[in-house]
Amino acid sequence: MQMPAPNPVTLAKKAQLTERLTAALGKDGVIAEDIALKAYECDALTAYRCPPMLALLPRTTAEVAAALKICHEMNVPVVPRGSGTSLAGGAMPTADSVILGVSRMNAVLETDFASRVIRVQTGRTNLSVTGAVEGEGFFYAPDPSSQLACAIAGNIAMNSGGAHCLKYGVTTNNLMGVTMVMMDGEIVEIGGAHLDAGGLDLLGLICGSEGQLGVVTEATLRILHKPEGARPVLIGFDSNEVAGACVSDIIKAGILPVAIEFMDRMLIGVCEDYARAGYPDCEALLIVEVEGSEAEIEHQLGLIHEIAKQHNPVEFRKATSADEAGRIWAGRKAAFSAIGKVSDYMCLDGTIPVSQLPYVLKRIGEMSKTYGLAVGNVFHAGDGNMHPLILYDANKPGDLEICEAFGAEVLKLCVEVGGCLTGEHGVGIEKRDLMLDQFAPDDLDMQMAVKDVFDPKWLLNPAKVFPLASSEARRIAAE
Repeated sequence: MQMPAPNPVTLAKKAQLTERLTAALGKDGVIAEDIALKAYECDALTAYRCPPMLALLPRTTAEVAAALKICHEMNVPVVPRGSGTSLAGGAMPTADSVILGVSRMNAVLETDFASRVIRVQTGRTNLSVTGAVEGEGFFYAPDPSSQLACAIAGNIAMNSGGAHCLKYGVTTNNLMGVTMVMMDGEIVEIGGAHLDAGGLDLLGLICGSEGQLGVVTEATLRILHKPEGARPVLIGFDSNEVAGACVSDIIKAGILPVAIEFMDRMLIGVCEDYARAGYPDCEALLIVEVEGSEAEIEHQLGLIHEIAKQHNPVEFRKATSADEAGRIWAGRKAAFSAIGKVSDYMCLDGTIPVSQLPYVLKRIGEMSKTYGLAVGNVFHAGDGNMHPLILYDANKPGDLEICEAFGAEVLKLCVEVGGCLTGEHGVGIEKRDLMLDQFAPDDLDMQMAVKDVFDPKWLLNPAKVFPLASSEARRIAAE
C-alpha cells in the first residue's frame, strides 16, 4: 500500500516541534523516542507500518487545541488516533506526521438519565460507556466486536456499528453532539443533548469523516433503557447460500431481531475452539437474537422458527440460560481474536443488499479458489454488513499482494450488487484507491471540497479516504 514520501522540510522541524509541544503538553504528553514510537506505527491493519515523527497524548480539549495550533502553524500533518483498533488503516501515520492520541481523555463528564444522554471524553472505550450507566438500567447501543478496547473517538470517525445495529442503528444514530477541535486550534460545539440541531446537519457530516475534518474530543451520546429480556438462538445450515437465503426471508417477513450474525464453517470451528461456545457442527450458523417481554420473545422466535424450517436447518437451538446466551455471544465476539491464532488475515468490510447474500457468498467462495487463499465469513447479516476474513502468510513473499487483489475484487463485487465499500470500518488506506469504483470523479471532488473548508492545508489524517493521487494533488496545491 503506497504512502506519500516524507517531506524533508517537515522532518527537519522535529526538534523545534518537540520543544514547542512539550511546553504545551508537558514531558509526559510528547513521545519522541524511536523505540517508543514503534507502538504507534500501525493500527489493527498490521500489514502496513510506518512510525510517526512524534506521538502526543493530551488530557484535555484545551491541550488538543494547543497542539493542533502549533502543528498548523508549523505545517505538520496530524493523524488522530483513538485506541488504534481500526481495521482499515485509519490511524496509520506517515513518517512526517504527528500522532494525536486521545486515550488519556477517558472521563465521564455528565450523565442525564431523565434525558437519556451521557457526555464523555472520546478516549473512553465503547463498553465502558455502558459500564457507566448500567447500574441505573441503561446501556449504550453500538457494540463493535472490539468494544472492550475501541474508543468512542474511533467509533465516531468510522461511524462504527456492531452486532445490534440492525435494531438500534450505528454510531450516527446514537450520537447527539460533539466538541471538536479544528486543525487551527479553534474549538467548536456541534449538536448537544437535544434531539436535532438546527441548520445544516454538520453532526452527520462529522460522524464517519475519518478524522479528515477535526479532532472530536467530547461526545454526547444517547443511552437507552435495557430491554426487559433478550434471547439468542442458533440456527445451523448445510450451506452458506441457504443461510443467506434464510436471513433474507426473515427480513422480508418484516421481523426485526435485535441482531442476526452469520458464521461459516471455518469461523464456527475456530470460535468453538477459542471460546467453547457450544456451536453445532455445520457449514453455516446464524445467531439471531430477539428481545422484549417473555411473550414477545416467544412470539418472535416462533415466527423465525417457521421461516427457518423452510430452509431445512440442521439445528435450531434456543439459549436456555443467561450463561448459554453469554457463551453464544462470547464465541461471536471473539471471532477476530480466534482467527488471529490460526493465521495472518485481512478483514474486509463491505455492505450489500440483504437479498444479495446468497449470490455474494457463492462468489466469494469461487474467488477463494481462484486466488488460492482461504476465506472465512463472519458478519452482521441482518443489515448486509459483510466481514470476509482472507487468510494469508505474512512471511510468504507475494501472499500479501494476492490478498490485496482478492480483497479488492470482493469489495468491487459489493458495489456491483448495489452495496458500498464500507459499512463500519471506514475507508482509511485500505479502500481509498477503490473509491472511484463507487463514486464518480465529480462526487469525490465535492467531498474533497468539504475538506477544503474544514482543513484548508490538508494536514489532518493524510493519505486516507481519497485516492492517493487526488489527495496529494490537493495537499500540494494548498501549500
